[in-house]
Amino acid sequence: MYEDKELQEYRDLLTAPDHFEEGFDWKTIVGSIFIGFLMMPGSMYLQLVIGTGIGPAARWVTIILFAEMAKRSYTELKQQEIFILFFMAGASLASPFQGLLWNQYLVQSDAARMLGLTEFIPSWVAPQPESESLIERTFLHRDWLIPILLLVGTQFVQRVDHFGLGYALFRITSDVEKLPFPMAPVGVLGVMALAESTEEKQKSWKWRVFSIGGVIGLAFGGIYILLPAVSSLFLNEPIRLIPIPWVELTRHTEEMLPAVATGIQLDLGLLFIGMVLPFWAVIGGFIGLIITVAANPFLYGHGILKRWHQGMGTVDTVFANNFDFYMSFGIGLGLAIACVGIWHVVRSFTKSGSGQRGSFKALFRPPPGRGDFNFWISIGIYVFSTLSYVGLCIWLVPNFPWIFFLGYGFIYTPVISYITARMEGIAGQFVSLPLVREASFIAGAKFFGYQGIEIWYAPIPIHNYGEATVNFRQIELTGTSIRGVIKAEIVVFPVVLTASLLFSQFIWRLAPIPSSSYPYAQEMWHLQALNTLLMQTSTLEGNSLFYQALNAVYVLAGMGLGVISYIILSIFGLPVMLIYGVVRGLGQSTPHGLILEVIGAMLGRFFFLKRYGTMWRQYAPVLLAGFSCGMGLTGMFAMGLTLILKSLERMAY
Repeated sequence: MYEDKELQEYRDLLTAPDHFEEGFDWKTIVGSIFIGFLMMPGSMYLQLVIGTGIGPAARWVTIILFAEMAKRSYTELKQQEIFILFFMAGASLASPFQGLLWNQYLVQSDAARMLGLTEFIPSWVAPQPESESLIERTFLHRDWLIPILLLVGTQFVQRVDHFGLGYALFRITSDVEKLPFPMAPVGVLGVMALAESTEEKQKSWKWRVFSIGGVIGLAFGGIYILLPAVSSLFLNEPIRLIPIPWVELTRHTEEMLPAVATGIQLDLGLLFIGMVLPFWAVIGGFIGLIITVAANPFLYGHGILKRWHQGMGTVDTVFANNFDFYMSFGIGLGLAIACVGIWHVVRSFTKSGSGQRGSFKALFRPPPGRGDFNFWISIGIYVFSTLSYVGLCIWLVPNFPWIFFLGYGFIYTPVISYITARMEGIAGQFVSLPLVREASFIAGAKFFGYQGIEIWYAPIPIHNYGEATVNFRQIELTGTSIRGVIKAEIVVFPVVLTASLLFSQFIWRLAPIPSSSYPYAQEMWHLQALNTLLMQTSTLEGNSLFYQALNAVYVLAGMGLGVISYIILSIFGLPVMLIYGVVRGLGQSTPHGLILEVIGAMLGRFFFLKRYGTMWRQYAPVLLAGFSCGMGLTGMFAMGLTLILKSLERMAY
């Protein structure tokens, strides 16, 4: 694992600097307001229309705008200031009130009525369907007071929680164990590209590559996002030259490939993502998918996929197959991946020589200037946030055994977080144990007499902080002080809450969600609701649909196949990423988005890598960042036109 060639290439992209600066000043404060009130509504709108928000694009647009303003003010943005803007943009785009938009749909959904769960959804999640607030489509109503206050409280704890166990694990895995975190450089190369542009290094390859990606993003976004949005304002049906979210082919291939969801998603961004992702991870996922496509007709012919029938589209096919086989099989595959990850962590201790590890004294002697705070403070933050979650859960779900909440927060969470932190540090892989949360809920119902579905909506203290170690590594690679990031969190929190409430309310008032005005939500939310609510029936009385779908034989088959596949691939000495990709791809999945990812991976490996050499590893992330920026600009323009013109339609004069 330590000698994997592809991982080594990613490890060597960047090294940590010796000098650190905070990067937090008045520019970043203005930036947070700009992001919250201009970028967030565009991201929310795109999430409902095409299924992906502005994402990284909002970060790049913000940085470019502020960099140009700085130039015209005869000043410049430092790399650390750019990263703080980058960080704040990411934090601002996670709209918390968008979750309430989902809740209002869930309580009114056909899926909830079909499964008989509408009356069981608690009022602190969303008002009941007869509430005037749902009829008038407004959050500014007393029925939403408790859900909003609960949301604000949990958001505050989450913000504080960022600097708890995740930071402590970063200090252990990076400072003490000296793990390389091979995938961390990928996330910061775009920031460095824009930092060079602000220093007037216009001949820099990074700025040139970023600009090329931006132009491609603008051109594609004009066709994919802008044309449908603008045409829908003047025509009864929008003009979509490229179908959103995908080209549906399932009904055309059902004779040849029964029980297989087929189609293609023509989002050009997937091509660039394929270029950035590790090649063997993409190919492994594709191999696993091919095996799945070949297996489905066999499973259908032997009566295992019995709920599928001709005429079903992608959404219905995936749900039917998931119910019959892939939910159980996927649990087994998840257990296999977790077992492999845990085994690698144990094995890595025996492979780590003394020369690779630092001393535990490094926990209390961090690099000077990095902005570290006392290690025990981070442990105290973790204890405080976990006890806060436990207290909320006991208050909201008093009938559920409280000992489970303590076990989630103080046993399971630190163990899985440390395993993930080491896997991220060694191989850039995330580790999770599937359905731990769900299995514990079912155990509470079976052995402790709990009945209801409130527990599914409570803020359970099950977290995996291992991924946070990568974020702290990225902060370190850009030379940014952690103190600057803490100040940014304090500033961005009220901005996010205010903007999220205002624009969630505004978008909901324009049209029902989901509806034809929001095609992705209209297409996919029903499937998501079915899958979500199916699981929740497991804690109700009677023979729930979840128990009908769960099959222990399929779980063991998935686990066995995953472990055996890993062993066979390892014996042949194949790359680590290929092994993980194949095992993950064996689950129920669709080829819709993977096809363009594979094409992108092939282009990157066999054309661009040969033409540009190892520098292509650095070109690809910057190109993707530029493309995301172009798409984001187009999406923001489309969002602005839509909101303005639809708002005028609602005006009395």
